[in-house]
Amino acid sequence: MESETIRVGKKFTIVLPKDIRTKLNIREGDLLNIRVEGSKIILEPKRSDPFKVLERVIREPYNEERDEKLAEKWLRNASS
Repeated sequence: MESETIRVGKKFTIVLPKDIRTKLNIREGDLLNIRVEGSKIILEPKRSDPFKVLERVIREPYNEERDEKLAEKWLRNASS
C-alpha cells in the first residue's frame, strides 16, 4: 500500500487522507481499532456486526428463525 506523510495536530489529532478514507470506506463517526506493533501504529476500521446493530434497534437478541417468520408475516399483511 502507498504511504503518505501526515502531521500530528493540536491535541494530537491526525487527519486520514481522502484517498485512504475512500479506499477503506471510512466515514465520520466510524470507529477505528488502534494498536502498536513494534514501532508502528496500526489503525484498522472496526466494522460493526449488522446483527448486533439490529439487536440494539429492536432491544432484544436477534433470533433468525423467529424474526424471519415475523418479517414474512409483516410482508404478507403489508402487501394485502
